[in-house]
Amino acid sequence: MHETVKDYYGKQLQSSDDLKTSACCDASAVPGWLKPLLSRIHPEVLSRYYGCGLVCPPLLEGCRILDLGSGSGRDVYALAQLVGASGEVVGVDMTEEQLAVATQHQAYHHEAFGYRNVRFLHGYIERLDELGLEENSFDVIVSNCVVNLSPDKDAVLRGVHRLLKPGGEFYFSDVYADRRIPDAVKNDPVLYGECLGGALYWNDFLSLAKRHGFADPRLETDRPLEITDPALAARAGNIGFYSATYRLFKLEGLESACEDYGQAVVYRGSIADHPDRFVLDKHHVIETGRVFPVCGNTWRMLKDTRFAPHFDFIGDFSRHFGIFEGCGTALPFEHEAVDSSRGACC
Repeated sequence: MHETVKDYYGKQLQSSDDLKTSACCDASAVPGWLKPLLSRIHPEVLSRYYGCGLVCPPLLEGCRILDLGSGSGRDVYALAQLVGASGEVVGVDMTEEQLAVATQHQAYHHEAFGYRNVRFLHGYIERLDELGLEENSFDVIVSNCVVNLSPDKDAVLRGVHRLLKPGGEFYFSDVYADRRIPDAVKNDPVLYGECLGGALYWNDFLSLAKRHGFADPRLETDRPLEITDPALAARAGNIGFYSATYRLFKLEGLESACEDYGQAVVYRGSIADHPDRFVLDKHHVIETGRVFPVCGNTWRMLKDTRFAPHFDFIGDFSRHFGIFEGCGTALPFEHEAVDSSRGACC
């Protein structure tokens, strides 16, 4: 499968216009604060972009970032501007043709940015331990529509967890399916190259993440994908595909459910380009200055990470009030007395 992917991204695709799905984000979807960063990136790098999302989380200045499957380098060069001269961005890719584009334009970007903080490594995202990268050495790891292309997703998540610092974050976009992919779709080289054949069933992804130490995956954004090639759509059948961005935090002791300890946070509005609200995930949009009740896991995702200086924290873990209402889990028992005269089913 590695050779299939190398051929597809190194030889078959020449630009994002060659893609047969709506996975690639169009320019209109890019937030205003990110557009100036993209305007400084070399046109050839931009034209060879095949990502399905935006992997630029807030508060990256001074961070050390690893991009898995960095391709032609678009995200690396965007992130390089966000981390600044005191940070570093490392890109890893297995496709020589894509790496050649990325490295060919390093000097162009160094001159445009005014500093050197980027490097690229040839390697496989399933074998990160072979690249000489130190354990617990990255603040943030990103990936843009690449994990689905890996034949060993367990190894990818295991490597990510090993390389992240405690409190670090895996922030990545990828393609997911609404059911498990049948072999006919999985083994189709074009469907696989288009990020469909290797897509995980979303519930299997959640199990995979938890198995490798990411106890509470958070979905930030999602959108349905359209297969724009009719013949390819017919081969994919009735499977629904989605582009989604998840954030996984490396935090020991996160609970398997959202437990209520009576805690809350107040966002100070102090993160650049996010003065009015902070979006942790799809269900946690925290307005500036507003007391926002949170579960214990959310409290720790803010308190024990790089976001802590930008929040005020209310409460601790001294009292437990049960499950947090509205977080996908509820009390399984009847709230009112049951009339036993009606009989019961075991």
